Parts: sequence; structure tokens; C-alpha cells
Amino acid sequence: MKTGSKIKIIPLGGLGEVGRNMTVLEYEEKIIILDMGLGFPELDMPGVDFTIPNVKYLEDKKDRILGAFFTHGHYDHIGAIPYIAGKIGNPPLFAAPLTTAIIKKRQTDCPNAPKLNIKAIKEDEMIKLGPFSVTFFHVNHNIPDNFAAKIDTPIGTLINTSDFKFDPHPINDRPADLMKIKSFGDRGVLLLMEDSTGAEEEGHSVSEKTIKENLEIIFKQSEGRIIAATFGSLLNRVQQLISLSEAYGRKVVIQGFTMKSNVEISKELGYIKADKSTIIDAKDINRYADDKITVIGTGAQGESNAFLMRYANGEHKEVQLKKGDTIIFSSSVVPGNERSVQALKDNLYKRGAHVFHYKMMDIHASGHGEREDLREMLRLVRPKFLMPMHGYFSMMARHAELGEEVLKMPKDSIALAENGQVVELAADKITVTKNFVESNIVMVDGLGVGDVSNVVLRDRQLMSADGMFVIIAVVDSQTGKVKGEPDIISRGFVYMKESGELLRQTRKKIKETISKTVIPGTDINWPYIRNSLRDKIGKFLYVKTRRRPMILPVIVEI
Repeated sequence: MKTGSKIKIIPLGGLGEVGRNMTVLEYEEKIIILDMGLGFPELDMPGVDFTIPNVKYLEDKKDRILGAFFTHGHYDHIGAIPYIAGKIGNPPLFAAPLTTAIIKKRQTDCPNAPKLNIKAIKEDEMIKLGPFSVTFFHVNHNIPDNFAAKIDTPIGTLINTSDFKFDPHPINDRPADLMKIKSFGDRGVLLLMEDSTGAEEEGHSVSEKTIKENLEIIFKQSEGRIIAATFGSLLNRVQQLISLSEAYGRKVVIQGFTMKSNVEISKELGYIKADKSTIIDAKDINRYADDKITVIGTGAQGESNAFLMRYANGEHKEVQLKKGDTIIFSSSVVPGNERSVQALKDNLYKRGAHVFHYKMMDIHASGHGEREDLREMLRLVRPKFLMPMHGYFSMMARHAELGEEVLKMPKDSIALAENGQVVELAADKITVTKNFVESNIVMVDGLGVGDVSNVVLRDRQLMSADGMFVIIAVVDSQTGKVKGEPDIISRGFVYMKESGELLRQTRKKIKETISKTVIPGTDINWPYIRNSLRDKIGKFLYVKTRRRPMILPVIVEI
């Protein structure tokens, strides 16, 4: 072990949030990266599709980046690759076979994304890059090929758990090798970087065996079609539903772009198994009796364009809702989606469907270990230092408590950091420094990456809160007088047909403002007039309505 040297650990995403996972490890100016994930927009980000990490810190260090490693195929760990890889020099990428295939497919779906330098690696295969030797080992999650990473360095061994849980009876998977994980601890682990997403929930996460048993109860009692909705990447659950459908003589229809793509890839690689005749096209659904059909699709979060919402609203071409359909929400509700999911369930009930969700019975299990799982990992690995990863700060703080409880770690042996904060790891000390690199959120909106600034976002927030008020005035440049009556367009502010008096007063105020601002016979400062209108009319409307719409003045000079 080399003494006196330090590793910099720089999280560019995933801390204080769920998603957008990306971590930089730097030793003597050599860099490797763990994951490049996307995040989900907050409620105050109207119009934003998703967010990605800010990689400004890495852009002038391209020649020092040795490679990037990806723990599994969920988009919060791989989804930012098309937007980031080219910016940081398109370094070598390493991932498991299924993860590699999903990464390649996503790359083809993104315009102008560079061709990747990616290699599929197997469990226990060591990749040596400069001072780093990285080996993947298997842990359970809810997608096949989910790996944790053991990283050997000159100052000691680091372990990043990835997203994980301990499941003694997984479906379409095998349990984690606890003795192997314990052997790492026996040889000595300097730092454990551990998933915190389930750190606020006491107990063990529910086994997938229990989920399958409960799903089978629904299959036994359902007399009509079964419509099951889950995440597009929750492939272990998709396999459960396919296996149960085959056991009960049902054909399967897959719906949702991401799910179709992931299922196709997984079938090709042998990760999802189904008889050739089991999966049918949606257009053939009416060739079979209702009790012989299962539809597996996306949309359990109430997304407006996903399969389940279009099905519930009668907008899907092939799969129309029928009274007596059984709907399975095989996913928990992502925070922020509660209202849309509730509205979707209400609509389904109103139209005569039977609805099952995770609060009624265990038909969904998180892929993240709860507190007892985290305790078990700590007991097996017995690290010298702990760095909680992946989760809101409250989750990470609760996770830190487990380090003190299980291993009697002193507080200064546990690194509670924020995105962008530089953590320095030495053989005998871990330090959360006061140094930060740029790590603010980069927003992706359509084809635009990073062009939605805080100013644009504030404008969107303003329009969504109080609407927009457009003023169109024709002004005689010689006299400074407004010709005729100013036109007004209101969107999301007031209903014009019922606001005649307010609009009459506003037009009068517009004329007064312009006449006081324009001095006949002089050069007219049109930008100043527009700003004056924006200020005066904004204040006037606030006095009258206690609302602040976005004011857009348009001056036509004649």
C-alpha cells in the first residue's frame, strides 16, 4: 500500500438526489469514471425532459481519462452517455453484456451521438487502467447483469455497491455470493461507497419470490385480460409476468418504446426467456379470448404519453380498455407523480377495471436494499471508511448512522458529501474538503442540451404561474402618439371576454406610458419604451389583480 498519496472522489451527480449518478475517481492525475446517468426534472422545471451531470471539470482533462465503468443498464446510470461521452474525449467504456447492448441501442436513438469505444466485460474479469484495477461482482437489483465494482488502487481497495439489495430468492437471477463479498472484507477494504436509496426503510426489501407468488394470485382469479404496467427497464418483473402468462395459457403483448427495445435486446442475449409463440403483436390481440391475453407495458407513473395512460383514455389503437380488465401497477410511485397516478387509477376504476397496486399487496419490490440489507453489506465488507451514495441527503444521513451503529465508526470516518464536493481519501484518513467543482444541473429539452438556462426556466415558471400578457401598440414616430387602440393578447392570465373594464384601463395606461416616454422630434429609444411598458403595466396589473404575468410589449413604428 502506497502511503502519503490520495484519491480524489468527485461526485458529479447522484448525491442529494435520486438519479443522475456519476462519480469521478482521480489518482495522480489519472481518472476513471463510474456511471453517467440522467436525472428526472423537478416540479419547478416545466418543459424539461431530463437532466444530466455537468462535466465541465473533465472537459480539459480528456487525455487523463482512462475509462468509464457502468454498473447496470438503468437510465439513471447510463442515460447521459450520448450527451457526455463526446465532450470528454469519447473514452473507453466498460459494461456487462446486457448493459453494453442497452447503451449501444440508446446511442442509435440519439441524433449526432458519437460511435462509442465500448467493451463488454464479464463478472470477475479485471480491467487494469493505470493505477486502477477494476473487477465487477454480482449483486441483486431488478435488472439482469447488475454489478458492483471492486477497485484496487495503490492506497487500498474501494467498493462501489451500485444499486443493490440482498435477495435470497431472486427471479431470473441468482443470489449474491455473500462469501465472495466477505472475502473482500477479509482482505481489507479501505472505502465502501454504498447505495443509500433504501436507507430510511427499516427491515429487508421484499424478495422477488414473494412478488411472483402474489402476482400468481391475481393470475389465478382474473377472468379477463391482464394489463400489467411497470418500469420499462424492470426486466426481472417482465420475466415474471411472461412466465406466469405461459403457465396460465396467456399470450403476451409488450407495449412502450423503451420496454419493447429492452425486451428485444434481452431476448437476443438470453436474459429473457419465452416460447416463440408467447409474445404476439398488438394488432393480433383480438384473435384471442380475453382470458388468454396479458399486456405488459409502461406508464405506471401516470406519464401522459406512455401506454397505460393512452389505454385508460381510449387513445390506444390496438388495446382498448374493456370492462372487467385487471390492471396491475407493479411499481411504486416515484415522488412527485402521486397526483397523476391517482388520477389514472380513478379513471380506470370509473371505466370498470379491477386495479391492483403495491399498497394492496406485495406486487412490487424496490431494487434497493433497506436498512437491514445495508447493515449486512457493512458487516460483510467491514470497510475502514464509508461514503453513502445515491439518494436524497436525508437517506444518506440515515445511512451514515448505520456506519456508526454497525461498525462503531467515528463520524470522521464517514464522508457525507454533496454533488461537486471533492472528497480526499488517504490510507489513514477521509476528508470532505470545502472545495467544489462545477456540478450544477444541465437540462435537456428536446434536442437542446444545456440551452435551458435559469433565465429561461424562470420565464417558464412565471408563465405557468401567472400567464402571459402581450401588448401590441402602433406608434407614430413623429408625434409619439399611439394610433388606434393597442391590441392585447392574454394567455393564462385573464379571460378577455370577462375582463373588459380591466383591459380598457390597461389600454389607457399603455397610451399614457408611451406618450410620457416619447419626446416628439427626437430619436426615439424603442428598447427604453418597451422596458418602460413592461415595468409600468406589470405594476399596474399587479395592483389590479395581485398577479404578475409575463409582459411582452411589441411596438410597431410608423
